[in-house]
Amino acid sequence: MTEMIYGLIGETLKHSWSVPIHHALGCEVYQLYELKPDELGTFLRNNSIGGLNVTIPYKKAVIPFCASLDPYAESIGSVNTLVPDAEGKLHGYNTDALGLSYIARRAGISFNGAKVVILGTGGTSLTAQAVARTEGAQEIVVVSRSGEVNYKNIDEHRDADILINTTPVGMYPHNGECLVSLAQFDALKGVLDVIYNPAKTELLMQAERAGIPHSGGLPMLVAQAVAAEEKFFGRKIADSEIERITAMLRRDMTNIVLIGMPGSGKTTIGTALAAKTGREMIDIDAEIVKSAGCSIPEIFTREGEGKFRQLEMEAVREAGKETGKIIMTGGGVVTRSANYAPLHQNGRIYQLERDLSVLPVDGRPISQKTSAAELYRQRAPLYKDFRDVLIDNNGTVTETVEGIWRDFNENTGN
Repeated sequence: MTEMIYGLIGETLKHSWSVPIHHALGCEVYQLYELKPDELGTFLRNNSIGGLNVTIPYKKAVIPFCASLDPYAESIGSVNTLVPDAEGKLHGYNTDALGLSYIARRAGISFNGAKVVILGTGGTSLTAQAVARTEGAQEIVVVSRSGEVNYKNIDEHRDADILINTTPVGMYPHNGECLVSLAQFDALKGVLDVIYNPAKTELLMQAERAGIPHSGGLPMLVAQAVAAEEKFFGRKIADSEIERITAMLRRDMTNIVLIGMPGSGKTTIGTALAAKTGREMIDIDAEIVKSAGCSIPEIFTREGEGKFRQLEMEAVREAGKETGKIIMTGGGVVTRSANYAPLHQNGRIYQLERDLSVLPVDGRPISQKTSAAELYRQRAPLYKDFRDVLIDNNGTVTETVEGIWRDFNENTGN
């Protein structure tokens, strides 16, 4: 018997997370199919197709192969799910819309009666417009770089209730970029960003700081996959599965970030955590040495602390883009506020605290110039601002590692 084909079709799929999501849902044969444009028609005529997801650049190109479209796919003009009927005819659906609707509900954001401002004009923007319209938005404003409403006159819509980013601005590897400041809006009740890498875009971190309900794109990615799976196999899947898989992916992608005083044990604990978890380590000080071609004391001697901090910020910016890593920072990383966002966007930050009397100073230029007590007095408020969790590292390495790993598993799936 011929094995049925389930998977994702697109042109470049190396960064897709669809396979682990569908495998977690029980579709173990789901795989990626990278197709050139001239291969699409032949592939879709295969009578062994059981169910397909569709991504860029084929969401419109598959429409002529469909015997019917669901209301969302028809109104948006975009298909991301194909399911054959008993006769082998393909039917097109847009489950992205269901995913976007899900993350709005999950974040407690209602479109009913709302003024919705949508950044971007592409296919995902059309999806967002359809969802907002279907769910009762009073007004929908679409913003583009050169349209009637653009980023120069967006202040005319500062009364927006909901802001949705459907552009790739801020997506890996261009982390930290953002099209707007939320200070431009007076009364936002919700912010949605379809990007899922990084976990927290600059837009979402602004919403977080302002206490505005918000969501990134990871639960949307999972929810649309669950909706597709329901159509593939004609079965209902509980929302709890969306949450389970989202939590699994979030734990896998979240970095463990260690901060703390010089000599507080970051390298020792990071190494032990790596051995326990199998995660790759990134030592910020080692990255600085590698880029500078000399030791840290030599950098301080030759070019001063300012140059070291510049190199440190560059290393932090690159390391923070990674996912699923253990990142060990230098003791003074908190002295530059610009380091917070790169570490926070994909990470849970742990401050290691150890008795000041046992902190070593060898090879640490700042510690040799300033007493541990004075250095701690200066930096304690900064560590507090950066950290998610304070960890006592006065016990054994095993106790500290177990405490971090337990907290990490309990608190990164939300």
